[in-house]
Amino acid sequence: MERNDKETFTYTYSAKEQKEIQAIRQKYAAPAQAQDKLGQLRRLDAAVTRKAQTVSLAFGVIGALVLGSGMSLAMTDLGGILGLDSVMAMAVGILLGGIGMVLVGAAYPVYNRILKKERAKIAPEILRLSDELMK
Repeated sequence: MERNDKETFTYTYSAKEQKEIQAIRQKYAAPAQAQDKLGQLRRLDAAVTRKAQTVSLAFGVIGALVLGSGMSLAMTDLGGILGLDSVMAMAVGILLGGIGMVLVGAAYPVYNRILKKERAKIAPEILRLSDELMK
């Protein structure tokens, strides 16, 4: 009897494991230049809207808090706790409510203004990158 000394062991990965291996490999491989430029284009575009959203959300949240404080002052006996008579508490509450309404109402125009300004500032870079990608 002859004995085969060349025993080998082979194993092949399943399709699911191959996909997982490729996903992990792509994390560490150098990105292609076109993908890098597309990613940069996406990041620049997202940065413009992120800044506008952040500022307008701050306006809206602060305005809502001021509006709520004014309503609370005008409609409850919080003015008495603060040492104000009812007429003065009502007047201060209405004033604070009005200021809060203005801030809430200003959130969307502030968003549009910041978005327009940031787009104008970053437009040359966006156009340059998009021209390179479209070639």
